[in-house]
Amino acid sequence: MLILAVVLGLVAAVTTFAVGRARSRREAMEIRAAAAAEREALLASARLEAAAARTAADTAAREESLAVRDQALAELERAAAAAAEREAAAARARAVVEETADGLDQRQAALDADEGERRSRQDRANGLAQDAERRRRELRALLEERAGTTGDALGASLGQAWLEAARAEASARLREVELMAADPATDREARRVLEIASTRYRNHFLTERNQSTFRLDAPVMDVLLRDGGAVHAALEEIAGVKLLVTEGEHVVRLDGLDSLGREVARRAIGKLSKKPEAAAEAQRDPRAWAQKIKDHLDGEVRTLGKKAFSTLEVGRAHPEIVWLVGALNWRTSYTQNQWLHAVEASFLAGLMAAELGLDQKLARRATLMHDIGKALTHKIEGSHAVIGADIARRVGEDELVANAIGAHHADEPCNSVYAHLVAAADAMSGARPGARREMAEGFTHRVEDLERIGASYRGVELAHAVHGGRELRVYVRERDVDDLAVVELSAEIAARIADELTFPGQIKVTVIRSFAAVATAS
Repeated sequence: MLILAVVLGLVAAVTTFAVGRARSRREAMEIRAAAAAEREALLASARLEAAAARTAADTAAREESLAVRDQALAELERAAAAAAEREAAAARARAVVEETADGLDQRQAALDADEGERRSRQDRANGLAQDAERRRRELRALLEERAGTTGDALGASLGQAWLEAARAEASARLREVELMAADPATDREARRVLEIASTRYRNHFLTERNQSTFRLDAPVMDVLLRDGGAVHAALEEIAGVKLLVTEGEHVVRLDGLDSLGREVARRAIGKLSKKPEAAAEAQRDPRAWAQKIKDHLDGEVRTLGKKAFSTLEVGRAHPEIVWLVGALNWRTSYTQNQWLHAVEASFLAGLMAAELGLDQKLARRATLMHDIGKALTHKIEGSHAVIGADIARRVGEDELVANAIGAHHADEPCNSVYAHLVAAADAMSGARPGARREMAEGFTHRVEDLERIGASYRGVELAHAVHGGRELRVYVRERDVDDLAVVELSAEIAARIADELTFPGQIKVTVIRSFAAVATAS
C-alpha cells in the first residue's frame, strides 16, 4: 500500500509538472505572438510616420524652391530694371559726350584760327621790331657822329659825374653830422631825451647773487652718495653741471657755466634738504626725478618769455626767441638780473623812440632781444651780441632788429637809428645807480691787469681798457709792427688774458696800427 501510494504520488507529481509545462509553453507562445503583433504594429506605425515625414519634407522643399524661384525672379526683374536705367543713362551720357565733342571741335577750330592770326601778328611785330632796331642803330650812329663820342663813353662819363656828385653829397652830410655832434645844442638834446626816458620809467629790484656752494646735512649728503652716487650722477647728467663734493665737510659746490643747469641743481638740493619724501622719490628713479625738476623749470622759462612780450606789448616771436628771453631770468651780469634788465632797457628804448617820433614797439622789440645770446654763451663761443643777431636772422626776425642786437656792443656797424637806441638803453639800464655791483678794488685790479698784459709786448705804444673792462685797445707803433703781426698780436694777447685772468663774459682785444703823415705849409 505504501508503495502504491508512493507510485500514485509520483504519477500525480509528473502529471502536475507536465500540465504546468504545457501551460507555460502555451503562455510563452501567446507572449511571442503578442510581441510579434506589437512589432508589426510598430513597424507599420514607423512606416506611416516615415511616409508622412517624406511627404512633409517634399512639401517643404517644394515650398522653399518656389520661394527661391520667386526671389530669383524678383531679383531678375530688379536687375533688368537697373540695366534698363543704366542703358538709358549711358544713352544720355553718349548724347552729352557727342555734344561736348562737337563743341570741342568747334573750339579747336576757333583756336587754330586764333593761333594763325597770332602767328601772323607775331611775324608783323618781329618785322617792325627789326625795323625799329635798325633805325635805332642808324640814329645812334648819327648821334655819335654828330656828338663826336660813343654812347658807352658818354654813359661812363655820366656815371662818373653822378658818383662824384653822390660822394660830394655824402661828404657834406658827414660834415653836417660831425658839426651836429660837436654842437652843444645837439648834446643838450640827447641829454634831454635820456633824462626824459629815465625819469618817466620807474622800477625797483635788488641785485642778485646766485648761490653755488651748499653746506648739507649728513642725511642729504647720504642720499646724494648712496648706491654709488646714483642721485649725484643723475643730477650732473640732467643739469649739465658738476657737483663737486668736499669729503668730510658735507659741502657741495656747483661748477659749470650753464645758469639754467645750476638752477636745476639748486632746486634739486633744496628739495632734498626741505622735503624728506623727495629723498625716497630720488632714490627710486634718480634720473626721472631730476628730469621732472628740469621740465618744470623749462615751463617757467617759457612762461617768463611770454610774459616779457606781453608786458611790453610787442608781437609774439619765434618759440626759440621766447625761450631764450625767459632763460635770461637765471643769468646775471655783475649781479643784475638779465631778464629784468632786458625789460627795463626795452621800456627806456620805447620812451626814447616816442620822444624822437620813432616806432616804439620796434625799439622795444629789438631791445628785449638784445641779450638773448647770453643764454647760450656756455654752448657757443663768441660775442653774445653776434650770437643773438645770428639767431634772430635765422628765425626770420626783421633785419633792423637783428642789426640792433649785433651792433649794441659795436660788433657790427649800425644800419639804423634803432641800433643806437638799443645801445643807449642797454647802457642806461646797466649804469643806473644800484643796477650792478662790483667791488671797486677788484675792478681796478682787473683793468690794471688788462693794461699790463697789453703793454708788455714789443712795439706797443699804449694799452687802454674801455667799456668797463670788456675791451682792451692796444695801440702799436707803425714802424715796429707790420699788418700780419697785428693779427697775431691780438690773438696772442687774447689767449694770455684767458689763461691768466678770471672774468665774467668776454673781453675783446683790438690792436690798432695807424700811420700818420704830417706836413706844414708856410
